[in-house]
Order: sequence, then structure tokens, then C-alpha cells
Amino acid sequence: MADSIKRIHLVAACGTGMGTLACILKKMGYIVTGSDRNVYPPMSDFLEDNGITLFSGFTPANISDDPNQVPDLVIIGNAVTRDNPEAVAVMERGLAYMSMPQAVNRFIAHDKKIILVTGTHGKTTTSSIMAHLLETAGLSPSFMIGGILKDYNSSFKIGDGEYMVIEGDEYDTAFFDKGPKFMHYDPFITIMTGIEFDHADIFTDLNHICRAFDGLVLKIKDKSRIIACKENVNLMQVLEQAGVVDLQTYGPNAMWQVHDHRLGSEPDPGTGRLHTLARITGPGTDLNIQTDLPGQHNLLNATACIAAARSLGIKEADIARGLSTFSGVKRRQEIRGQVGGITVMDDFAHHPTAVRETIAAVKPFYPQGRIVAVFEPRTNTSMRNIFQTIYPACFDLADLVCICSPGVKKNIPEDQRFSPERLTEDICKRGKAAYHFHDPGQVIDFLALELRPKDLVLIMSNGGFGNIHQRLLERLG
Repeated sequence: MADSIKRIHLVAACGTGMGTLACILKKMGYIVTGSDRNVYPPMSDFLEDNGITLFSGFTPANISDDPNQVPDLVIIGNAVTRDNPEAVAVMERGLAYMSMPQAVNRFIAHDKKIILVTGTHGKTTTSSIMAHLLETAGLSPSFMIGGILKDYNSSFKIGDGEYMVIEGDEYDTAFFDKGPKFMHYDPFITIMTGIEFDHADIFTDLNHICRAFDGLVLKIKDKSRIIACKENVNLMQVLEQAGVVDLQTYGPNAMWQVHDHRLGSEPDPGTGRLHTLARITGPGTDLNIQTDLPGQHNLLNATACIAAARSLGIKEADIARGLSTFSGVKRRQEIRGQVGGITVMDDFAHHPTAVRETIAAVKPFYPQGRIVAVFEPRTNTSMRNIFQTIYPACFDLADLVCICSPGVKKNIPEDQRFSPERLTEDICKRGKAAYHFHDPGQVIDFLALELRPKDLVLIMSNGGFGNIHQRLLERLG
């Protein structure tokens, strides 16, 4: 099959993972086309810049029946349903097809030692740190990550070395494979950041998602070193029940620990931001680090990567150098601009834990101004009322809160829907100034009058949020 493949078509090519895979295949020399329902920047620009022909909308015509144009393989994304017209055409015509993880294994990872990063939170940042440590240590890794690494302006790299970093998602694989994506990989080292309830569209409760991770652990426990966050009770229960032997833990009272977390006294000459300083200890390791990443949660992410790096024999000095030069990931505490002393930051946070930890992480860096938290609950989980009573306390460290109704609509029964209005009321009851808005334009109008110098506007959404970041900066300017 391999030698005969020249043309590959991806159905639902604008998802982060699928788009990344499309670009990798293009760089490997295949003729690549893709299609998606919603074709818009930045992913559409990213694909087209990489020379990929992109079709807007799903139609059998995108899968040509011209013998000279017909794809030799179709890769079907997990957002695609079995009644998708292109999926139907693939089945009717008997074309070869596979899922995204199958394609990653088949074309990229089959001869690599995989470092798999899994968990409900922190996968993208942790994967990115790990890839950067390998790269700066001279190991020329490959990586495939669900975010754009600032240092590489890319979410992927095909290196010459033996290691590949993969962000392992617990979400299902495809309509013809309802198991988690991470079950397709055979990792050499597995980092597990923790387990919490998420993805309410496919998981019924916390036990359901724990069973998915349990399946992964049972599969890999005899052939992969597992590096796990000890303070996550759900994760530790899964590992203990599975009887994992080759286990290293990180966090308070763990094998790998963070000490002396503090801010540096001198701002970075380039960014004007203070550095995060800490001391990390573990087996055979006592390391002082400096990083631009804010917050305790990011130090834990870095600690997991230090543990993995030391397992691979990377020297302490190389690890410290790598962490000090890591610029971060787009949409993770990313400063989009500063106008009149007001800073606008973009972050992907949407789960309650992520919202709470992100606010806590950035607050010490802006001691003279207010933290203005702007939140759009638009994921399949946050648009349900599962965390309705949990979210209010997550904003306690913010000084002003703007809650905006999501710009997408989901077919969620009324008695299960999340209420942005109620969240706003509950935050106010906790003594915080909070306001509800129906669209990004209303948020911008409010903030244009409300903001003052030294404020940080922390905008949290997993979507484009109506390009609110750039529109706000232009309004302030």
C-alpha cells in the first residue's frame, strides 16, 4: 500500500490535528487535498501556505472520480459522521481510508520512540516543552502537537532523531473507531498530567473518562515509563489499580518536586516580563531553572518534562538552557498586544481548573493593575450545566469579570444547558464585579470605556471569539 500512495485527501482538514497531519504529509512529498465545513483563518491560511488544496464544504466531488485525480488514501477526521457525503462516497467506492492516529503511526511514528503526553489539562504546553528540550539538546526530534510553538511557528516537525513527541488526546478516533486516539500509540515514555471530567459530548461521567485512561495504562504499563502528576487523585487511583511498576511521580511530596517558586527581580529586556524561577529536584537531579512560563501549573508541566529528559540521559545544563529559551505556545498566556499600558492576553482555558489556574498564574505578573477576565464558555462541556456551580469560584482572583454568551450553538436539551447569566450573578454574589454580554462587540464597547493603564485583559476561549483580541486592541488604539 505504501509504495502505491501518491494522493491523499483529508476529510475535516481544518482541525488542529488533521491540519498538522496534512502539512506533514505534504512535506513528505505526497499530493495532499483537504475539505472542511468551516474553512477560515488561521488554519485555512496555514494549509494553503503549505501548498495544500482546500475545499470549502463537504461533497463527493471533492474526492475526484477522475482516474488521474482519485486519492489513493482518504484520512477521515473524528469530527466526521458516517453520513458525511464524502465519507459515504469513500465507502461506496471502496476507497482506502484510515483515521488520523492510524495515519500518524503509518507515515510518521512507526520507526520512532514515542514520548506520549496525555491528560485532561496541559497536554499542549507539556508536549511543546518536551519537544523543545529534545531539540535544544541536539536530538532532532519529530513532534506533532495541538498548538503552534512560537519558537518554530509550527505545530509539527519531522526530525532526524529517534524520538517523537505526540500530544495524545482522549477524544474518540473516528466514527468507525470510537476508542480514544491515544490508544493507537505505543509510547516509550508516557507523561500523564491528570484526569478530570471533560468532553461531555462523548463521556457520560468521570468514571467513564477514567476507564478510557485505565485502558491506556493497562496497554502500556509493561513497556512504557509513566511519569504522572501525584496530586491528581483520579490519575493515581487509575495507576494504582493497574499496578504500574515503572512509575515516576511529580508534584508536592512526589519523586520530582518544585521548590522555591518565585519571580525574578529583573524584567526581561526583550519582553519586559519577569521570569519564573524555581529549583527542581528528582532522582540524580538538583536543578535551578528560569522560564518565561507563568504559574505553578506550568512549573509542574516543566517538571514532568525534566523527569522525561533525565530518563533519556539529557544533561541538567542542557535542560536548563532549553527551558530558558522556550518561548511558549500560541493561545497559551499569549500576549496579543499592548496599547496605552493595557495588555491583551489570549488563552485557551475553558475547563474550570484551567480558568482558575490561568488567572492565578498571571496575577503576580501584574501587581499594579487589574486582572480583567473575559470568558466565553463554548466547548461541548462548558455549554452544559455540569460545572455551573463550580465556575464562579474559579474567578475569585480576577478583579473584573466579563462573561459572554458563546458564538456557537449546540443542540443541548434546555434542562442541561449552561447559563452564562447565572454564572455572572453567582460571581457577583462572591463580591466580584461581573457583567454578562451577548456578543464580543458588546464586550469591546464596555472594555473600551472601563480599562485603564496597567490592566491585563485575559481573554479565555477555545475558539476564535469573533477576533475579539485584535478588535479590542484596534479600539484601544
